[in-house]
Amino acid sequence: MSDEYPGVIPHLTIADRRADEAIAFYQAAFGAELVQRMPTEDGRVMHAHLKINGGSVMLNDDFPEYHGPTGAPAAMTLHLQVADADAAFDRATAAGATVTMPLDNQFWGDRYGQVADPFGFTWSIGGPVRE
Repeated sequence: MSDEYPGVIPHLTIADRRADEAIAFYQAAFGAELVQRMPTEDGRVMHAHLKINGGSVMLNDDFPEYHGPTGAPAAMTLHLQVADADAAFDRATAAGATVTMPLDNQFWGDRYGQVADPFGFTWSIGGPVRE
């Protein structure tokens, strides 16, 4: 577990290209501090990291082109930032989670993947890239 990202982090998907509005709302309503905002070339928010009351919340605009087989977006993903993404990913799949995005080294510098638990929730797992 990372000291910067303890526990489980909610990662919200905002519909209708309104992530910037959501950021502004969370700042006004809850005193959120914008830690990071990463836009795409077309102006959508690919990733934003907020701190609210000492905890992290991540969010992004919906990307319909990446919806899974159901065609429906995941409104929320639960994120785990860990020291060893491979071990955490293997543990989740051994317990019965289904791989929805294979674990791989990502351009932003994490080893990252996603699984679905047996109850319909998406979990993302990220950690340092392995040498």
